Amino acid sequence: MTPLSSLSSTPRSTLTRKKDRGATDRQALYDVLDEALICHFGLVLGGSPVVLPTGYGRYGDTLYLHGSTGAGNLRAAAEGIDVCVTVTLVDGIVYARSVNNHSMNYRSAVVHGRARLVDDRDEKMRGLHVITDHLAPGSWEHARAVNAKEFASVVVLALDLAEASVKIRAGEPSDEPEDLANDDVWAGVVPVQTTFGAPVPASYLAPGSPLPAHITGRD
Repeated sequence: MTPLSSLSSTPRSTLTRKKDRGATDRQALYDVLDEALICHFGLVLGGSPVVLPTGYGRYGDTLYLHGSTGAGNLRAAAEGIDVCVTVTLVDGIVYARSVNNHSMNYRSAVVHGRARLVDDRDEKMRGLHVITDHLAPGSWEHARAVNAKEFASVVVLALDLAEASVKIRAGEPSDEPEDLANDDVWAGVVPVQTTFGAPVPASYLAPGSPLPAHITGRD
């Protein structure tokens, strides 16, 4: 299937506030999903809304999610009910001259749809590969492969990215005209960044064991 080039709004994915912050380029959706580390997976379970942090990975226009076969939310989602996946990247805290105009610089994505249980062995393995590489790039080739017991104990869901929205806020504060002359109050942006620290070896690792290239090369 040829990837779609733009986001097509649906009633659920149409922005109702700050529409000027919406991004219609599908690449903006990919960029947010590929940079974030976890998503929040929401659905109605037993009559109540449930939203849980979940590992994921993107392959083209498919989002793969996984978890234990004992996870009630994944079992429910596999039955074809409506789900919602959200991802947010915070880029800065925006300080304005009025409390009302404080804000955040952010990039966010919301995906609606019905997840599909992946029962084809090859696709399920591909989904696990994509999820692993999203969080820990290079580990699929470096670490021991998934064995039969582990493979059977995990659920993989596929969610199509056809129905999605992206919202982005960037730049400086938006102050009221009457507040612009108040130089007693600082205004600006404090950037927020996600960084990786120095790797800490496991206690059972042999002293002096070298770091593999897929870890030393991670930004």
